[in-house]
Amino acid sequence: MLPLRGHSDTIDSVAFSPDGTRLATASDDTTAKVWDTSSGQELLTLRRHSGWVEGVAFSPNGRRLATASDDTTAKVWDASSGYELLTLRHSGPVIGVAFSSDGKRLATASGDKTAKVWDVSSGMSC
Repeated sequence: MLPLRGHSDTIDSVAFSPDGTRLATASDDTTAKVWDTSSGQELLTLRRHSGWVEGVAFSPNGRRLATASDDTTAKVWDASSGYELLTLRHSGPVIGVAFSSDGKRLATASGDKTAKVWDVSSGMSC
């Protein structure tokens, strides 16, 4: 067992990186975190959401991380540096994110009763 402590509220979602060396967590404390799965060390804290972070997903190559939030946005991050690459908007809370198998598209699910597919390189809806 490897306890990961660092969030100040409920953890809503978890996702392993494709190679299994990292784990991402999404929390009601408005952050997502990336952890080293061997040591349990916190590697990154992603802080640019203003609402609960409901979902998290790594891209198939592990280079990007997507987050879904109650603040009506999904964000795409550089999974190594934590740099925010894209902000994608819905009119309701975003509750889920999933990358396509080639990592070129991101699907988002929202409380606005829509799912959208986005081009990850441009941020445009497909």
